[in-house]
Amino acid sequence: MALRFCSIASGSSGNCQYIETEKIRILIDGGLSGKKIENGLESIGVEPNTIDYILVTHEHKDHTKGVGVLSRRYNIPIYANESTWKGMMNGIGNIKDENILTFKTDKDFELRDLGIFPFRVSHDANEPVGFCFCYKKEKISLLTDTGYVSENIKKCIKNSSLIMLESNHDKEMLKMGKYPWFLKKRILSEIGHLSNEDAGEIIADIVSGRGEKVLLAHLSKENNFPELAYQTVVNILNEKGIDEKKDINLDLTFRDKRTDVYTFK
Repeated sequence: MALRFCSIASGSSGNCQYIETEKIRILIDGGLSGKKIENGLESIGVEPNTIDYILVTHEHKDHTKGVGVLSRRYNIPIYANESTWKGMMNGIGNIKDENILTFKTDKDFELRDLGIFPFRVSHDANEPVGFCFCYKKEKISLLTDTGYVSENIKKCIKNSSLIMLESNHDKEMLKMGKYPWFLKKRILSEIGHLSNEDAGEIIADIVSGRGEKVLLAHLSKENNFPELAYQTVVNILNEKGIDEKKDINLDLTFRDKRTDVYTFK
């Protein structure tokens, strides 16, 4: 059995990712309505009642909107760190005690045949994390909602078969856009979001050129567009001698539709 991944949606309007192995099916975040998540899963042949766990990166609504609904509807346990639970508890409604589970940030744990490492990121939430998922010799790393990426994080996500990395905004579009200045400052700060330029530089630092799949994620609707994010990253990679089609496999996630299902054996 292979390791399978699909981004159901990624963006400020809602985030939800899916990972499957032989023995487990999990969601990472549930920031859409329960119905939209159900539809997304069913479109890849996954019945929502077969989800074993939901893992939560942080408490912001675009990551937690449908978490409580799904947990109650299908009796799904939810994993988050204690600080995230404190931040999201009032917003997701009543959850059965046995479905309130916690992990410790920066400490490995296992769920059935899947190894999981929740690593600390830099965002304006209680205790936000990204995730590395390990299955046999394969690794999938998810890193969004952070304004800064440390050398330790880069080391953590290196040698991944698939990396989903935030490419939230174009800096000039953001600076010239309609957002109030306080919000622009927040997005541009080390507790905000990664820009297209940031994404390009990080990818260049961490890829080995062995054909890794890299997905640009969490694109802003107001301060970015897919072609700009993609081309900005490509330009940076090319400047550093990396071919986006031969050395790696660069692609996008979407706010309003799922990606393909990526399979690693």
